[in-house]
Amino acid sequence: MTPLHARGATPGGDDLPERLPPGRRVGEWEVVEQIGTGGWSTVYAARPAAGRGRTPSARRSREAAPVALKIMPTAGLAPLQARRIAESARREVALGRGAGHPRLIGLLDSFALSAPDHPPLDGAMVLVMERAAGSLRELLDTGAAEADRDRIAEGICEGLAHLHREGWVHADLKPENVLLAGDGSVKLSDFGLATELSGTHGYAPPLGTLDYLPPERHRAPLGELGVQVRTSADIWALGIVLHELFASGASPFPGATPIARSAAAQEYGAGRAPLRLDPAVPPFWRGIIADCLAPAHASRAPHTAESLLARIAARRSEGPGGPPRRLRGTRAAVLAAALCGTGAVLCADTAGHGPGAPAGTVRVFNAERGCQERTDRDRHCSLGLAIDPHRPYTAENVVRTRVWHGDLLTADCVVDDGQPIVDEEDLRSTRWFRVRLSRASVPSEAWLPAVRTRDSPALPPCRPPAAR
Repeated sequence: MTPLHARGATPGGDDLPERLPPGRRVGEWEVVEQIGTGGWSTVYAARPAAGRGRTPSARRSREAAPVALKIMPTAGLAPLQARRIAESARREVALGRGAGHPRLIGLLDSFALSAPDHPPLDGAMVLVMERAAGSLRELLDTGAAEADRDRIAEGICEGLAHLHREGWVHADLKPENVLLAGDGSVKLSDFGLATELSGTHGYAPPLGTLDYLPPERHRAPLGELGVQVRTSADIWALGIVLHELFASGASPFPGATPIARSAAAQEYGAGRAPLRLDPAVPPFWRGIIADCLAPAHASRAPHTAESLLARIAARRSEGPGGPPRRLRGTRAAVLAAALCGTGAVLCADTAGHGPGAPAGTVRVFNAERGCQERTDRDRHCSLGLAIDPHRPYTAENVVRTRVWHGDLLTADCVVDDGQPIVDEEDLRSTRWFRVRLSRASVPSEAWLPAVRTRDSPALPPCRPPAAR
């Protein structure tokens, strides 16, 4: 079954399209059952009506596979709403006919329905599409098999890469619009907001689904043509969808409602909150998702659907388990790191990351590759130091001073039983280094989690505050 959910802007809760009974004829098709509804349309399973069909060959081809009718009534709507529906249908038809691909739901036909005997349907736009077996949202609700997740994720990337190559932005990617065929293959659907690019960007109506809009979209000005959209908006939505796929439907942003989750995403985009991915997400996909969810267009743009697909293909070519996680440094260094302190889950070495820090110091390490290459100390690549290593590592427990990849900090002692921290590479530690700060406007000391360095200096344990 293929539910179709409203995008948030609808003609009104009482204006949903009238439900058609089984057996109702719509053009050359006969309604079997309703399979989904949204604010502007209703989707039905259908079969060819008896004795109808433009040609015998057309009729035979249609009988070869089930179809879905997407019916978009325009009767009784305000002129602006009717124009939006007509434009939405036009985009779906243009994309369906010009950018066909196995990872896009197929468009078989489209027409304006003439139904003078049934005024609510007279003039409705009808799209005849492939019939899918279900949606990713339904699969998430029932539990996606672990073995299927990699395949589904790759299929979504394939469809998105094709759309972008053809010069389109989907602009409404979400699990409801990722359909699964009877053979399990992935097909992107619902191109009512799809936008054709003119150069680097296009323009779309000010609509969308809050949970999947990138932070910059909330600040985008509304012009005569709509709001500006780019392919990086799809990449953000892809990151959310992939996180839901691997985290049993959970969003990477906290909140009980779409508005709350959207606000959390904007806080992250503004650099006021970290990105916290669910520990259930496998390490390889954590890297992909973190790149998709880079907080700004500029930092997200390098991670195109094509480049992500290439990374997925390279991993698949190395075997079903993907590339083994490489331990940094020599066997002796790894053993020394593993034994560096009671209670510490991770104590990494510096091999492979340039010169180690001098004794009594630690060099800051940011696991995000893009931030390792930057030299401009961009705030989005900055890392926070904690006030108290035994309290949750949240905004309220972070000093004002920020640090960046490669910074050298003076450390004087260590605790091994602090707050557990997991970094972008899925490395976990309860070890924290106490570092000294020189700026008078902040506390004279702060705490760096061990996952934020690849140094393991020999330091004494920190004494409890009462013993100092």
